[in-house]
Parts: sequence; structure tokens; C-alpha cells
Amino acid sequence: GTLAMTTFDKREEGFEKTFALDEEQKFTAEARRTTLLGLWSAVQLGMSGAAASAYATEVLAASFAASGDNDAVHKVLKDLTAKGNAVTEAQIRSKLDELLIEAIAQVKAGV
Repeated sequence: GTLAMTTFDKREEGFEKTFALDEEQKFTAEARRTTLLGLWSAVQLGMSGAAASAYATEVLAASFAASGDNDAVHKVLKDLTAKGNAVTEAQIRSKLDELLIEAIAQVKAGV
């Protein structure tokens, strides 16, 4: 197309180039990101150790229940707000974006 790319497209393209992941790595990175979200949420909920790991597994399971992040995001949002944590869906989604970068770095490093 002759249309100029938007900044977002450019960012996406840069992202793709920087993190040239194959399908398996992409899947691993997304799963790891969701697990990291679960661990982050667990801390907000006052959990640690085995309880935090178990909670992260629940969040990951929620993401597999339906395609996409909605179920995991909504679970975390519901659990956090139930505990009186004034978090918004937008904040959780931006946390996911941060965690994806961390997860990709881990996958790339073979951690």
C-alpha cells in the first residue's frame, strides 16, 4: 500500500525484527508473560512462595481457557479489586506489555 505506516505499525515491525521469534518461542513467551502477570498479581494480593506460584498457574490456566488475554486479565482484575486494590483493566494490560518484553528477553536468553 501507498499509505504511510502508523507509528504503531512501525513499532510493531521494530518489535518483530528485534524479537524474531518462531511460533514456539512466541507461545512460550506469551505463556511466560501470563505467568509473570500471575506472580505480580499474587504479590499485590499478599501471597508469596507456593501460594503465589499456584495463583500464577491459575492465571495461566484462565488464559488457556479462551484464546487471548481477556480471561487472564479479567481474573486478575476481579481478584485484585475484590481485595480492595484499585487497579484498572488498562493498568493490567500495560503491565502485560511490560511483562511481554521481560518474557521475550528470558526466552531469548534461554532462561
